[in-house]
Amino acid sequence: MFGKLLRHVLAVLTVVGALSLPGPGVQRAEAASVCSGRPVKAVGFRTGELRIFKKRNLVCALTVAKRPGAVRAMSVSLQPRGGRAVVDKGRFTRQAGPVTVHALNRCVRVSGAVAGKRASTGWILC
Repeated sequence: MFGKLLRHVLAVLTVVGALSLPGPGVQRAEAASVCSGRPVKAVGFRTGELRIFKKRNLVCALTVAKRPGAVRAMSVSLQPRGGRAVVDKGRFTRQAGPVTVHALNRCVRVSGAVAGKRASTGWILC
């Protein structure tokens, strides 16, 4: 009897755990909602995507892995013209960033990398 009850409890916990895990659509929504403002540009590359958002005087960027889960080297860099670059670099499972800079009436340059593959923009939002 105790074994049957234990199997039942484990089955219930397995179902509850599976229902509480976010799906791929939820992960994208989380990544997109990290930066406030409107999406300005998305630059896709082999292993990920570089996403850029703008809100009046702020520009925000993040690099999102195409296939989240495995820990790998990722980075995102955002530089306003005439200013220092803001960088988030390390080993992540899903995304690097967000990084934000003040860029009212200033061009910005953005670059990102996932597992050695890179993407970058020239000077944009001028």
